[in-house]
Amino acid sequence: MSNWADLTTGKRIKHLRGSDLTQQGLAEAAGVSLALVQKAEQDRGELSVGSLLKLANALKTDVAVILGQQAPRQGMSRDTRVALRRISDAVHEGALGDWDGLGEPSTLAELSTALDRMWATYWRGEYGELSELIAKVLLEGSARYEQATGYERERLGAVLASTYQSAASTAVLLGQRDLAFGAITSARRLAEQSGDPVRAALVESTLSWIHLRSARVPRAVAVAERAAAQIEPSFSKAPRPQLLAYGRLMIAAAVAASRRGDTASADEYLSQAQAAAARLGSDEVLYGTYFGPTTASTEAVGIAVALGNHGRALKLAAHTELPRSMLKIPRNRYKLDVALAQCEAKLYDRAADTLIEVGLDAPQWVKHQALPGVIGKRLAKVSTARVRNISELIGVPLIA
Repeated sequence: MSNWADLTTGKRIKHLRGSDLTQQGLAEAAGVSLALVQKAEQDRGELSVGSLLKLANALKTDVAVILGQQAPRQGMSRDTRVALRRISDAVHEGALGDWDGLGEPSTLAELSTALDRMWATYWRGEYGELSELIAKVLLEGSARYEQATGYERERLGAVLASTYQSAASTAVLLGQRDLAFGAITSARRLAEQSGDPVRAALVESTLSWIHLRSARVPRAVAVAERAAAQIEPSFSKAPRPQLLAYGRLMIAAAVAASRRGDTASADEYLSQAQAAAARLGSDEVLYGTYFGPTTASTEAVGIAVALGNHGRALKLAAHTELPRSMLKIPRNRYKLDVALAQCEAKLYDRAADTLIEVGLDAPQWVKHQALPGVIGKRLAKVSTARVRNISELIGVPLIA
């Protein structure tokens, strides 16, 4: 097979479909029309993000693979394969209690420090170091958890829940949904045992995101709705952690609703998230989850883009200020939304500059995102040479 990035999108879809699945079968599995599949494989027209998600789910792969930014697993970079294997081994061995030869595990204080480093690394998008920290906390934390009692066992359970949550988020980002669902199952169990409803709610927000990445949009909405209903605050007197969790869940529901074109629901959920953010008053990170006024503002831009309202997205972006303290990954995810809106408004030079900013700021993370490929195809209509230069500069294949 030719270099994966050198194939067209249509050829990648055809290759992933293989000889065992007909075009009609793929259309039925993805819930799209046969005509859409035929046009996609013939590279006629552009696929929407929603269609890409549905096709990726039916083909049991990731959107980034279809777009050529990420090769099928056997073609992944060695560093990515190593990171995934490390996370997979830790998730399964931790759950099975297989830690022979581990030695004396770290103390609760040491594991808590490692957990903080783990989340900081996650939000920087550095997956090699992140996988090492996840493996350390899951294996050593699980070993100590089995022998612990009382307060120590309770705190270790919370540390492990958060680590499984991070493992799930990382796995789905790297296209490994089965591993993500396995990790989030362990996170849910431990979060429920912790007796902390806020922690349990934030785990559900990650589950909603996994469903969204898997093109299970109705389920993503339902999970976020259900968890939000269980923790819905009284805005006049709710504690800050409860406001943060509720707001994060409302964002998850709004984003998922926007992906299925449900403007009314997306606006309603977003309004609730904005109310929680306003009451919170500042951006905060709790249990590895980021939320506050900045989140509400930047996600509103992404929701407008998903709904096809690119003019509104750019107007919102013009009034959105990004604080210096904003975490790297949310900042760059927002910039990708802005770049796509700029493309749709034919502001191609600005879109190209925005894409370059993202690629240089978060080089590991951007390789596993779908939007750079979508933006690259839009920009290629104006200048394929410019897109190839951008690809070389940021190290991400954008067009065949």
